[in-house]
Amino acid sequence: MTQHKGYALITGASSGIGAMYADRLARSGYDLILVARNQQRLEQLATQLKAKTQRDIQIMVADLNQPTDLARIAQTLQDNTRISLLVNNAGVGATAPLLESDAEKMDAMILLNVLALTRLAKAAAGNFVTQGRGTIINIASIVALAPKVLNGVYGGTKAFVLAFSESLGHELSDKGVTVQAVLPGAIATEFWDIAGLPVNNLPETMVMTTENLVDAALSGLAQGETVTIASLPDIADWDAYERARLALGPNLSHREPALRYGLN
Repeated sequence: MTQHKGYALITGASSGIGAMYADRLARSGYDLILVARNQQRLEQLATQLKAKTQRDIQIMVADLNQPTDLARIAQTLQDNTRISLLVNNAGVGATAPLLESDAEKMDAMILLNVLALTRLAKAAAGNFVTQGRGTIINIASIVALAPKVLNGVYGGTKAFVLAFSESLGHELSDKGVTVQAVLPGAIATEFWDIAGLPVNNLPETMVMTTENLVDAALSGLAQGETVTIASLPDIADWDAYERARLALGPNLSHREPALRYGLN
């Protein structure tokens, strides 16, 4: 049997990217705690993975937009010292412009993509720092870097995930805890149907499989990437983007406005 690596808790685990993380992590030596709303799908996945990997696969049925469910999962992440990895994958998207969107659905998106992810990451971080080890993987999106693509609220939530992950990684870097943000492009999952734009409307050349995404993301994690963009051919492009952003730093706050505003 593969070496035991502790438990990985995966949210949004019943299908798509979450289910693929479950498969890959179980095969690599993790026991699993699978979290999602759909009990039947969770049970089916757990049964399949137990048969294939002989790992302990537990399920927790939860709607992370419900405060009591979110608190229950956060408590598990905070208290269970056998957990060594969190995959913050649960999320929802949208493709329609804001003015054509339902306000309550936008609220629900923010609650899941931002509030729930943050609450769970904080709970896991506290546990992991106490243990002196652990990994937090936050699933963002390439729209974090392309805010004019798809729905702006969705892009805003994923920009939050990226910024939050980079900040958290910096905060925990000397405490034995690793943080990775994964920025998928178009992935062949149910996401697109739920978001209102079936994936078959997209060019085949831009749609990646869940297998390729997760395998690349886990390879990026092993290579020490704090931000993984599986489609990006040359990591030097990301490094250049980061350098350009950081170069703004010394001039982001001065007593006097810039000369171009004609106020000096």
